[in-house]
Amino acid sequence: MLQGLLAGFFWGLDTVIIGIALAMSSFASTEQAILLSPFISTFIHDLFSSLWMFIYMGLKKQSGDFLKALKTKSGKFIVLAALVGGPIGMTGYVLSIKYIGAGYTAIISSLFPAVGAFLSYLFLKEKMRYDQMLGLAVSLAGVIFLGYTPGGSETNTNLVGFLFAFLCVFGWASEAVIISYGLRGAEINDEEALQIRQLTSAIFYGIILLPLIKAWQPTLSILPTTTGAVILASAFFGTTSYLFYYKAIHKIGPTKAMALNVTYSAWAIIFGFLLLGETISIKGVICALVIIGGSIVAGGDIKELLNFRKNGSHFHRNILKRV
Repeated sequence: MLQGLLAGFFWGLDTVIIGIALAMSSFASTEQAILLSPFISTFIHDLFSSLWMFIYMGLKKQSGDFLKALKTKSGKFIVLAALVGGPIGMTGYVLSIKYIGAGYTAIISSLFPAVGAFLSYLFLKEKMRYDQMLGLAVSLAGVIFLGYTPGGSETNTNLVGFLFAFLCVFGWASEAVIISYGLRGAEINDEEALQIRQLTSAIFYGIILLPLIKAWQPTLSILPTTTGAVILASAFFGTTSYLFYYKAIHKIGPTKAMALNVTYSAWAIIFGFLLLGETISIKGVICALVIIGGSIVAGGDIKELLNFRKNGSHFHRNILKRV
């Protein structure tokens, strides 16, 4: 349970720092830079994240193990999950941050456990209880209320940002379902899966997407700047988050891991207030609580989550034995 919560904590920090990078002059100086910023920043983020993973696995003297894992059936499913979660999910996430900010993006994207539970019901034939369906409906209602701005002048901008946030939700929910299926075979561990995931995403961006949109030159110009250093820092916290998240998926299952991970939307609001001086509105706080609560009900098992609290000491003893 602790690993799922830590995944949310570090992803909230990653969200705010990537928002800082997007607001820097490297991404705001020209119209082309503004247009390409979500794709360039996502590529640099995942590239640095894969490098952090190489360092981490190198320190554990396991840097070559992922090549063996890549050849397995599970490894191929992780590649598929990376393509859905990276180019689709992460790009939608960064584009949404660009249009509606880190706080709203984090809140809306916290729908993904609820959508993941629904996709698991459709494709993995996992049963969805009535309380989970109610949780999904409550989360959706929270998102609709969050985006409702009667007579507001920013309606069009918000709509674009919301659409990208929903693209992110679909990408991440699909990724979690595919990873869950891929890790069933025990041919690959969570750290190897994460290394494959980040490297696959970076390669797709570097070889296919960036040349397609002619973004390699501005990308190379950003890498040695302060903006590149900020994304390097965000990638460190993002990688840390993913490490805890994948470990949580492996140990307590995808639905409960997703349900705990969504606390990142609350952390993003807190970090936004502390690091950027963003205001915290009552409406935002209420919607965040509604969406997170609905997602936890839809994506998790309330009885089992409550049992974690009752059996907390037993759980921690088991964790310590595994470390």
